[in-house]
This record gives sequence, C-alpha cells and structure tokens, in this order.
Amino acid sequence: MIQVKRLGHATFSTPDLEKQLDYWTRIMGLAVVERDAKRAVLASKLGQESVVLENGDHADLKRIAFQVAPGTDLADVARKLGAASVSSERRSDITPGIADAVVFTDPKGTLVELYSDYRFHARDKSEGGVNPLKIGHVASRVHDVKKVAEFYRDVLGFRVSDWIGDHFVFMRCGIDHHTVNFVRYETQRLHHVAFEVKDWAEIQRACELLTRNEVQLVWGPLRHVVGHNIAAYHRNSDELRIECYCEMDIMADEQLGYWSPRPWHEEMPLRPKDWPKDTWRSAWGFGSFGTFPGYP
Repeated sequence: MIQVKRLGHATFSTPDLEKQLDYWTRIMGLAVVERDAKRAVLASKLGQESVVLENGDHADLKRIAFQVAPGTDLADVARKLGAASVSSERRSDITPGIADAVVFTDPKGTLVELYSDYRFHARDKSEGGVNPLKIGHVASRVHDVKKVAEFYRDVLGFRVSDWIGDHFVFMRCGIDHHTVNFVRYETQRLHHVAFEVKDWAEIQRACELLTRNEVQLVWGPLRHVVGHNIAAYHRNSDELRIECYCEMDIMADEQLGYWSPRPWHEEMPLRPKDWPKDTWRSAWGFGSFGTFPGYP
C-alpha cells in the first residue's frame, strides 16, 4: 500500500485566468511562483505550493497532488499502483517545486499526482489577503462514496475519520481530521476546497476582507460538529466554494485512536465514528439549525 503524507496542491481550470489570479493573490493572499499565458502556480507565503490555475472552458478541479515520504522510490509507487490494477505514468517538472511525479486517475475521474521530494519556495514577506497557512482539504461530489473511499484507503493509505450516514465520508492522511471528503451527488465535480488559517481571529479578519471586496459569505462563520473546525465559506468569481477554517480536530497519535480532547467534543474521548444521517451541520453559527443532507 502507498502511504500519502500530505495534500500538496490542487489544480483548477478557469475560463478567466487573469480574474482568478487577482482573486487568489489579492484576496486569498497566495503568491505567484510561476506563470505563462495559459497557466499559473501559486504558493502560500510560507513557501508551499497550493493552487495551480489552467485555462479551460469551465471551472472545476482538474488534478490533485499528494506527497509521499521524501526519498520514496517512485518506481515502487508505480508498481504498487499496477498491483492494484491502476495504470500510471511518470511526469517531470509538474510545478517549480516538484521535479518528478507519478500520475494516475482515481475512481471519480480526477488525475492524481504523487510525488516524494519537494522544494520549498522562499518565504514571501509581503502583506495582504487572507494569507492561509496551507491548503487543508479538498471535498468532491461523487457517485459512489464507498468505492472512492475504499480506493483512497486501500491504495493510498488514507484512514477513515468519520462517516455521516452512508453518503458522506471524511478521510485523513496525517493528523488533521480530514484531507479529503467525498459526498454523494448525481453530478461529479468539486464540492469545496479549504484553507487553514492560524486562528479564530484570522477567520474574522478574512470575513471582513471578503466584505470589503464585495465577496458574499455563503455559509458561516460556524463550528462544525464533525471535525469541529470553525469555518466560513464563500464563492469566488468562478463559483468555486472556498472554505477558510481553523481549530480542526487532531489525532496526535494513531495508536491512541481518539481526537485530542477539546471542550466542545460531544464525548470524551471522541473517536472516529459513524454519525447519524441527521447530524447537525454545525454546533453553532449560521446553518446550525439544519440537518445534514450535504452542505448547502
């Protein structure tokens, strides 16, 4: 089995590259580390690549990149994919920070890029924008949640954090409660992409910055029940849903098997579980009054 260690970056198509570059730099606070007429690579100010933008006829998630342990033999990664009946190919220089990757298609049709070694970019000391710490998770609408979850578990080494009913799964590859989410929908596409900020004060600052730029919140601020992160959601001009969050549940030790205790947990200790289908979407904040048929 392959063991993914972290989410690297997500690649989005866009019909308006210049407009999206303005959003991701001026509003979200990412830094351009490479660009040409059809493509741009953006990193956090702390030097981790987060978003790649490419010209396309519509906006959606095109690829998702994950890092395995540095020094891993990518030929061995390709052999393990082959043993799982997954065809793959090697690609070089997929971004300025990634010289070598194995690329394949997951069961929902998204290209996945696996790489082992990464070169950090220089820290960007400029001010402005939301300025996230990292890209935290990517949520996708899929036809068969169980099938996709089993692939990410059995082939890529993800662990199941929580289920809501049988239609929504949260999965982790590190200590964060979730790195990927899969929720059942008739149409497969991106659900949302989330960025971690340092604390609750930064959520407030982000909301005020969005307001000054006439970007309407679509949900939140709130504290989720599953994962317990404080979150606020908005849509960019491509109608992609973007989440800014902090205080997500952490599993500091897999052998202990429970989330690091927090005052807002419903149980002590709180362990990965199957939540009822009608679990509330949030403990407080806009949206806490409803059940959980999926996010709005």
